[in-house]
Amino acid sequence: MSDVATEQSERSQRPEQPQPSERSAQTGPGETGFARLAMVTIDCADPVALASFYGELLGWETRHADEHFAILDNPEGGSPLGFGRVSGYRPEPWTEPDGSKHFHLDFYVDDLEESTAKALALGATEPAYQHGRTLRVLIDPAGHPFGLAPLE
Repeated sequence: MSDVATEQSERSQRPEQPQPSERSAQTGPGETGFARLAMVTIDCADPVALASFYGELLGWETRHADEHFAILDNPEGGSPLGFGRVSGYRPEPWTEPDGSKHFHLDFYVDDLEESTAKALALGATEPAYQHGRTLRVLIDPAGHPFGLAPLE
């Protein structure tokens, strides 16, 4: 038997592995992983102040706040947002070419200009560099970049 025929014969005897989308359909939504997101925690110098900023921005309630850690509850039932004090915390540079930005959060808003003005009034800043037309990048009071995008 040729190598090609042998390979085809062996392949037909093996059970075919489902594609990722097929596995999801077979096991049900959310059953392909073994972990669930518990919380996103943002490093900062002042957890209470940063939780206050994001609480106002999102309209979320504070579950816990002390000098070491703060938690905001997601009123829609999703994962909470945490803020943890890091000794010697330094904000990551937004426009550095070495890729030193660690993460960013994006938020949908109804009105981009109005929401930008509100975020700036809460203490965000707007960097000169903006990399898109529909996403507005702002910097939170601890120096983390975040984006506002119109919900269209």
